[in-house]
Amino acid sequence: MSFCNIDHTLDDVKKKLTEQKPYLPEELAVSCFDYLTYSHNQTELNELFHLLKKYDLASDEERELRNKKFRALLSV
Repeated sequence: MSFCNIDHTLDDVKKKLTEQKPYLPEELAVSCFDYLTYSHNQTELNELFHLLKKYDLASDEERELRNKKFRALLSV
């Protein structure tokens, strides 16, 4: 995952989550949707977007790393 200077909107993040949901572990997908029902700062939205970005193309090792970051961000 690379750094990006673009601020992603809540709608951007929800769209990306919907696209990547079939590839995410079920509990993380549910936690992400729950997480997005509350207000979040821009940094959190950007981080979540980039964890989701190209998740479907990530290797198993990369997915495990991202899953850990999801859990830390989502406090799951």
